[in-house]
Amino acid sequence: MKIGIIGASGAVGREMINSLEDYKLDVEELRLFASERSVGKAILFNGNPVEIELLTQERLFGLDYVLGAVSNELSKKYWPMIEMAGAVYVDNSSAFRMNDNVPLIVPEINGEDALKHNGLISNPNCSTIITMLALAPINKLSKIKDVVATTFQAVSGAGNKGIEELKDQIRALENNEEIKNEVFPKQIAYNCIAEIGSYLDNGYTTEEMKMQNEGRKILHNNDLNVSCTCVRVPVYRSHSISVRLVTEKKLDLDRVCMAVDRYPSLKLFDEDIPTPLASSNQDDVYVGRIRRDLTDENGICLFCCGDQVRRGAASNAVLIIKYLEDNKQ
Repeated sequence: MKIGIIGASGAVGREMINSLEDYKLDVEELRLFASERSVGKAILFNGNPVEIELLTQERLFGLDYVLGAVSNELSKKYWPMIEMAGAVYVDNSSAFRMNDNVPLIVPEINGEDALKHNGLISNPNCSTIITMLALAPINKLSKIKDVVATTFQAVSGAGNKGIEELKDQIRALENNEEIKNEVFPKQIAYNCIAEIGSYLDNGYTTEEMKMQNEGRKILHNNDLNVSCTCVRVPVYRSHSISVRLVTEKKLDLDRVCMAVDRYPSLKLFDEDIPTPLASSNQDDVYVGRIRRDLTDENGICLFCCGDQVRRGAASNAVLIIKYLEDNKQ
């Protein structure tokens, strides 16, 4: 295969390169695209330096797949160029996720939807990927009707600038210096901020509504109702989600645990607890604290963690390509 990565110098772009190596995809040529300030720099791929270049229409020709790790605006700008080049675009932005003719894919859950693509496939939101992987085996046992979720999202979800702001604030506090917050609306060091995304008319944020809107599409469950609160926490990497769900039928907890344990890319913690630190740099989603909800006999509560840069973004996109290649007609 010949693969291109747009936004290759960023955190997700670099992790896409690592994931291509880890899954040993048969990549004949890798082309890396980024902004002018990164042009000429080299990133190692399979031990060989690959120089970053500016994206041009000419350099898109000949590619089989393009992985996108750029903003909605840039993704919309580049998609016609990728389409003209005849490559399949796997986009990590939210620009096309809710388009009816664009598959929204978590390969372990709805990989078959990717086979119906028209050249464009969307990667879901990071917290949505992690949560839906944890819920998918339960939804197979009995359709999930309602979900109440609280996400605890790492600062790296806001990019490298988020990581640096947390480090700078911790350093400033230790030296009794002025605290500056530019990436987050309030001080994030030793704090929690229940505000990610912009507010909508219903009082929820854009980030919070993704859990319901994208979850319905991924699980093929249009009746799924989700009330979500997204919270930024002073953790460098990996998101955690507390979930309370209600199924149509009452499920035996042992059966639920067995289904989670057997589901691909999930790791069940039945005697220990999952943590964001443990799940960092992993592609599996860690699931634990599975217990009966005390407010509804059909309710179940759980806690899950996953690396949002890898599982929630980069490796999910790479696994989409792997699924397409493994299922070629």
